[in-house]
Order: sequence, then structure tokens, then C-alpha cells
Amino acid sequence: MHDDIPLTIGRARRVLDERILPEVHATAVPLDTAWHELPGEPIAPAEGLALTFEPYEVGTPWGAAWGTTWFRLSGTVPAGWAGQRVEALIDLGFDKNMPGFQCEGLVYLSDGTPVKSINPRNQWVLIAEQAVGGETVEFFVEAASNPVLLDYHPFLVTQEGDVRTSSPKRLYTSRRMDLAVFAAEVHELALDIDVLLELQEELPQGPRRMRILQALDDALDALDLQHIPGTAPAARAALAEVLAAPAEASAHRISAVGHAHIDSAWLWPVRETIRKVARTTSSMTELIGQTDDFLYGMSSAQQYAWIKEHRPEVYAKVKDAVAAGRFLPLGGMWVESDTVMPTGESIVRQFSQGQRFFEREFGIRPKGVWLPDSFGYSPALPQLMRRAGFEWFFTQKISWNQVNKFPHHTFLWEGIDGSRVFSHFPSMDTYNSRLSGSEVAKAARQFRENRLATGSIAPVGWGDGGGGTTREMTGTAARLADLEGSARVTWEHPDAFFDRAKSELENPPVWVGELYLELHRATLTSQHQTKQGNRRSEHLLVEAELWCATAAARTDFAYPYDELDALWQQVLLQQFHDILPGTSIAWVHREAVERYAEVADRLEALIASALSALAGPGDRTIVVNPAPSLQSGALAQSAILTTDVAATTAVTLTEADGGIVLTNDLVRVVVDGRGLVTSAVDLTTGRDAIAPGQVANLLQLHQDFPNMWDAWDVDRYYRNRVEDLVDVTGLRASVDADGTARVTVSRAFSESTVTQEITLAPGARTLEFAQVTDWHETEKFLKVAFPLDVRAEHTIAETQFGAQKRVTHTNTSWEAAKFETSMHRYVLVEEPGFGVALVNDSIHGFDVTRDSVDGHVTTTLRLSLLRAPRFPDPETDQGVQTHRYGIVIGTDIVGATAAGTAMNTAVRTVTGAHGFDSLVQASGDVVVSAVKLADDRSGDLVVRVYEPGGRRGTGGLAVDGPFDEPVEVTLLEEIDPALPGVAAITDGVAAFPVDAFEVRTFRFPRRGAAH
Repeated sequence: MHDDIPLTIGRARRVLDERILPEVHATAVPLDTAWHELPGEPIAPAEGLALTFEPYEVGTPWGAAWGTTWFRLSGTVPAGWAGQRVEALIDLGFDKNMPGFQCEGLVYLSDGTPVKSINPRNQWVLIAEQAVGGETVEFFVEAASNPVLLDYHPFLVTQEGDVRTSSPKRLYTSRRMDLAVFAAEVHELALDIDVLLELQEELPQGPRRMRILQALDDALDALDLQHIPGTAPAARAALAEVLAAPAEASAHRISAVGHAHIDSAWLWPVRETIRKVARTTSSMTELIGQTDDFLYGMSSAQQYAWIKEHRPEVYAKVKDAVAAGRFLPLGGMWVESDTVMPTGESIVRQFSQGQRFFEREFGIRPKGVWLPDSFGYSPALPQLMRRAGFEWFFTQKISWNQVNKFPHHTFLWEGIDGSRVFSHFPSMDTYNSRLSGSEVAKAARQFRENRLATGSIAPVGWGDGGGGTTREMTGTAARLADLEGSARVTWEHPDAFFDRAKSELENPPVWVGELYLELHRATLTSQHQTKQGNRRSEHLLVEAELWCATAAARTDFAYPYDELDALWQQVLLQQFHDILPGTSIAWVHREAVERYAEVADRLEALIASALSALAGPGDRTIVVNPAPSLQSGALAQSAILTTDVAATTAVTLTEADGGIVLTNDLVRVVVDGRGLVTSAVDLTTGRDAIAPGQVANLLQLHQDFPNMWDAWDVDRYYRNRVEDLVDVTGLRASVDADGTARVTVSRAFSESTVTQEITLAPGARTLEFAQVTDWHETEKFLKVAFPLDVRAEHTIAETQFGAQKRVTHTNTSWEAAKFETSMHRYVLVEEPGFGVALVNDSIHGFDVTRDSVDGHVTTTLRLSLLRAPRFPDPETDQGVQTHRYGIVIGTDIVGATAAGTAMNTAVRTVTGAHGFDSLVQASGDVVVSAVKLADDRSGDLVVRVYEPGGRRGTGGLAVDGPFDEPVEVTLLEEIDPALPGVAAITDGVAAFPVDAFEVRTFRFPRRGAAH
């Protein structure tokens, strides 16, 4: 036979697009339309329905950026439509390629009942399954005119990302607001043809593909293009045989779950996300009602809480669908957070706040962590997931790697302590599947565990900006349930998939360490004030819990459960993976900084109130130490009178060779006339931390224009162009009254200025740098370099409850790809007998290079300070920015942990009658992470500790308060018989062994309380 394949395919595609699809709603009449444009922020639905409406003509532009327009649509069902399915068709000016990224709306009935959303891929609203002729119709659309910021030419500079700078111009022009008959058989024919066209595209030349193509020709021959509704059944009959052919016995199995992945903020503000969640969940509950087997999954307790508060009528439908087992709460977290930058306590609270909400509202605890789109995953997570009771982990983002293809899809992920969690990546490489032929074929073809396992997960639906699953997708799934040449598709709860995968893979492959994303590396630096606010809030929250718990144990102070929960939830929200990483629009980051300031004010008030209760009335000055180690003469988490603080020897400051020498009992530092550190000697060992002939505290400015994803990415070639900022505009030195030596350095470069206060305190190993930068650069990257005289095989960077090692060489492509990596409060390099750490108060990104001259190795650490991308926020980091960082001269991992903690947990002074002892005393090889009262409000004390050094040891805890002997609990503060508990209690000290980087949580029952 002649090869007519291209002719058949071209014929089918044209007939489908130009003849069949338009006939699905061909019989239509226009609705009467009226509108009301709101001048400001959105209003409640009840207020919207009560607005005064003016006549509106379809085709009239509507909606300035971030505006809301209420439309009232009304009409009468024609008599001839009786008994047919009637739908409303609403096209607000949609681009079908941008669901979730442009205008969208939520439909309400006149009585306030929510119906479903409308968006570019979901423009219909059911009016009646069997219409009654002459029946009147009225409904309303709350339409949001969100601007398109990620357009066909992406990453263009725009001021539309903030309501304060956006244009008042109307953005959209409506095209259609009609009542229409839904031609169900035509719709089904369109799905039949679409599925078969996409399937044959993936098939090899052979009988199956040829028979599909012949069936398509036969169907099109049976179809009268001038009478499509009447001949659609005959066309479908011609396709029935090829659609009925069953899949092969060995066909890959796809476990589909409806999905929308609604970013809690990104190219829209939080207030718009609240409405996106309501719109999407309305459509998903409607689709659940229209289908028998469709399952929709949604993560993020915060998003459920939003619709409960702001759209209770939508939430009622969600609760019903959850109870029916069709709407699936997933993930068990407050939001789908970044997992690289938040502290360990923040990750614990993501889990505890999320699981508490899901259990309270639905009686459900999700079994797995669902994080499809975060930008890399900390190696501390496996332990935390397991200790919070999770059984599995799901993500997709690692498929975005620039260089290396991840070798597994279903595997065990091992963390820094040795804990392992069963994990899965969808082999179709997307969390926004539409079940296209290419996606389904890809899932089967590249699944790495095909030898032993049978399937993968497919999150199905339009996402990022919401929208979710469509009826076209559920129709596709029905056809792919058992179809020759295709993977089998079944709607299935992820729990069921993971149970089956575990049974199939008795000895799964193991991946050890971080899941590093070889992309979006600049998210560790963009939007510095957002990151700074997060870091400060995290430490203030833990401090507030400590003092409130101490005061509640020793006085009549009432522990502020509700306020602490609310403040944690605000901070957890802002750890979402497009807020904390600095990749959202200006509006989002402006609000984030404002919220952090409010959180700080409220926490400072709580701390002041608790300390006032503890110190008693008086005017004596008291030093309060919230850190888990000695500071300023005060023991860990205690307070002393300033009269009890021992005197210290002042740092000597001398001038020599045009530079300044700072010396205390432990270190000697030389700062040259340019404000650069030329020497930093550990007086105990005689070792100089600075490499011979080099200078530290060297600010370096790079050109920074990545290939794409401006706020997200930094590409390796940024290193090719660098300017060393060595010129000074001022330098002076002095010694403070407390004996601290201070060198002040001023610089100017390009359009910006920098002032540094370099300080060395008495008895300190840390040379500190307090930097104020007035930053006015464009597409630049600011770093500060420390070339260290250390032959380090690894960097050791703090992560949640421990540290992770990364090699300093680039032997393989995996290592070379990690040219920008993460840390928390410190990064350490060491060789036997000597180590140097950099500590910071708000920095998360760094890089390392390894150089050798005549066999002498220098390890250079550079902290990442500021960037200046222009998309999506053209003013990113502009203006005054502050940093604190330091070099710890002669230390190890335990010392680096203490120094990093001290930089982030400063002592404070208060007035009162007396100091007070710590509530909890930790001993041995553990560090206290949290002291708080139990979430269940029993009054029990919860103490969390961890081993920071990466070695086995012992720990001890003693409590000076009205509490009984402790029991070990999970991160959710619940007893688990599998936990080892304490080994012995001697003289009030509970002793226990700890493994490397192990996290342990103990609950001390309140004495006399009922349990």
C-alpha cells in the first residue's frame, strides 16, 4: 500500500480542530450581561452579589491589572432545548495556553452557592442536565483580571507585579457569554480522535499503528462535516474496535491523581492565591460529582484553612468530597515549603501544623510528604519525615537537572543520620500532566525500575496557577484505562501506589545525601530581606517558646498557645517554595517583609512579657541568654545580673605596616589599609587561617545574567567576569568601652556603597563583619571571599539538625554541577588538627574553589550576599541591605555550631529583680533545639535535642520545674513504643545514647496533670 500516514494525520487534525470541536457547543444564544468593576481589593461574595450592575456588551475591554469585575449573566432556555444538556460558555478573553496565569473567575448562583471556576481550559458551566424550555437562568462571575507576567517571551522586565505600580489599562476583551447545548456525542468523538492521534504518534510502525490510522480514516469517511452531531455516532462506531483493544499484560501502570499544584504565592499575591484555591476546588468538587472514579489530591493545610476562612461555602463541598474519599488531603505540611533554607524546627512545625489541621478537620493524617516543585531537598529530611510518622516521599523537580539525569524513579532516600524513606519521582517528568500520548509513552519508556516495578504516579491537571483537572483529562483517562499500545491509567490514591511499589521492590536502590537540584541555585540569595526576615523569625519563635514555657512552669504566666500557633503559621506560609527562595513578584516580597516585621514585634512583646514574669518587678539590669550554650557569662537559656558578669581583657589594637592588628587571648588578626584581612592567626596552634599572600573579606562583583529564570538561576559562566572591590573611601579603628576592637571600612563602587564594621571581642575566636550595603546594581552578583590555608577534602555546611559534607573537587559532572551550594548558620573547612568556619545571620548560598600551588592547597570559601535580577521583581534587593557574618579562627564542627548559633541568638538585657536558672539543662553530646509546652495544651513540657557533630555519643536532660520523668515522643509529640526512650535517670538527669545527627524529642508530663 502507499504511505498515506501524513495525509490521514493531517486530515484528522484539521477536522478535529476546525469542524468537530466547534460543534460541541454550536447551538447557542447570547446571555444578557451586566457588570460592576471594583475600584480596589476584592470583596466577599455576598457583597458582590448585592452590587448594582450596569449593562455590559460582550467585546468590551474589562479588568485592569489585579482588578475584580463582577458579571451578572441571565437568560432563558429556548423551548426547543428541552431535555438536552445546557451549559453556559464564558470566554473572558482567554488564551488557552495560559491556564492559571491570566484572567479567571468563580461562578456563583444567585443564592451564593459556588458552582465552579472558569479559566482558559475550562470555559463551561453546567446549567441543566435536562433543560426545561422557557426556564430562566441567572448566575454571577467573580472575575479576576490578573496580568500575564510569564508571557510567550518570558522574563521580560515588568512593573505589573505590584498593584502599586501596575497599569490602569484594561487587559482583557471578552469574546463569548452564551447559553449553549452540549453535544455530548460530538464531545466524546473529539476525545476518541484526540486520544488515538496522540497514541499512534508514539507507536512504532506496525499493525497497531496502521489499524488506528485506518480506523481514523473510516471514522472521518462516516462523518458528514455539514451534519456532525447527526453522524458523530457512526464515526464513533468506526473507532470502537481500536479503542476496545486491551493493553498488553506487561503494560506500564500509571496511578493518576487529579492535581493543580497551586503555588501559595508566585506571580500573584497571597490574596489572589486564596481565590485561586477557591476557584480550583470548586471545579474539582464539581468534576467529582460528574464522574465515578476521579480522585483529586491537594496538599497544604494552609490552602484548606484559607477556603475555610474566606470561602466557607466552597469548603463545605470540599469537606463532603473528602468524607467521600474522592478529595484527598496530601502531604501533611502547612505549605509545600522550601526544604533547603528553613531550620529543622521550621520543618518540624510544617509537619506538626499540617498534620494537626488535617486530623482536626478531616480525621485524616496523610502518610506521605508531597513536594513536587521545591528547589532541591535537604538530606536532613528523611529522618524528619520518618520521625513525624510519614511513610513515603514524592517529588518531581529533580528531573529539571541541567547536567545529570537522576538514576532512579522509585528508591530509598537516605539522610545524614542514616534514616531512609521510600521515595518516588514520576517518570513522565511533570506534575502538570494532561495524560497526553507523549507523556504517557514517556512515563513507560523511561521508568528506571521497569525490571521489577510496574508503575509510576501521574499528577494530572493544569497547575502552578491552579485550574486542576478537566473533563477532557478524565475522558482521556477513561480511554487509557486498558488500551493496546498505551500504559494503563487508573485514578488511584498515592498511598495505594506506594504500598504496591514497596511490595514490588523488596530491595530498592538507595540514594544517599541531598537531592541537589542542578538549577535554580540563585534562590539561595535572591530577595535578601525575605531570607533575613525568615531567619530572624525562626529564632525569635524558638526563643519566645522557651521563655513562655519557662515562665508558665515557674509563675502564673499563661502560655500563649493561640498566638504562637498563628505566628508559626505566618512564618511557615512564607517558607513556601516561591516566597522564601525570592522568586515571586514584588507585591509578594513587599508583603513578606511587612509580615516579618509584624511577627518580630509580636514575638518581642511575648518575650518581654515572659521575661518580666520571670525576673520580677525591679530595676536591676539582667543579662538573658536564649542560646543553648554559654554567652556573656550567662549559662545556656538562663539569666544573670550584670553585676555577676566577669570582667574581660580588652582587645589590643595597634597599627603596623599601614595596617591594623587586633589581638585577644585567642587570635591575632591583621587588617590592611584597604580593610582586607591579610592574616588571622589561631594563637593556640600558631596556624594562620588566611592563605599566604592572599586577602580575605574581599568583596567581588560579578556580571549575572542567566540564560533564563532570572531570579532563580545563576549559570556557571558568571565566574568569567569579576571585579575585586578593594578601593576604600574611609577607614578608622577604635576600641569600645567593653573592650571590643572595631575597624570601620567604607567603599564605593558602580552605583552602590558598602560600610563594614569589623569587630573582635574579648575572648572571641570569631572576627565579625557587620555590613550595610546601599545596593543599586543591575544584573550583578555580590560575593565575599575568604581564601583559607586549609587543605580541605570537604566543606561541612550546616543543615537542619546537623551538617552535610560536599567534596571540594570537581572530579565528576555531579560534583561540578554543585558550583553554588547551601548552608544554614555556618560552613566549615578543616584538616586534621585545624579548621576554619564562616558563620552568618542571614546568608544561605556559598561556593568553594580548591587551588594548589607547588602542592600547597588553598580552599576558598565565598559567601553569596546580593543579586540584582529584574524578573519577576525588577527592583530585587535594591536599596539598603544588611548582613552579619564572621570567620571563626581555629574550630571544629561543634565550635562552628556554637558560633553560628551565637551569631543568630544574641543575649538581651532586661530590668527586674533577679536572674533565673534555665528550665532545661542539657549535657553530653546534644544541643537543645526547642523547649516548649505540648501542642495538645496538656501543660506537658516538650524538649527537642540533636547531636550536631556527626558522631555517636550520649546525652542528658534535667528539668528544673514541676514535671515528671520524660518519655520519648515523635516530632508530633506522641508516644511511639518503637522509640528507645531514656536509658537511665540518675540524680534527676535522664540519660540516653545518640547517633550521628540524631534528633530526639522528649515529653515531660506536667506533675499532677490529668493525661
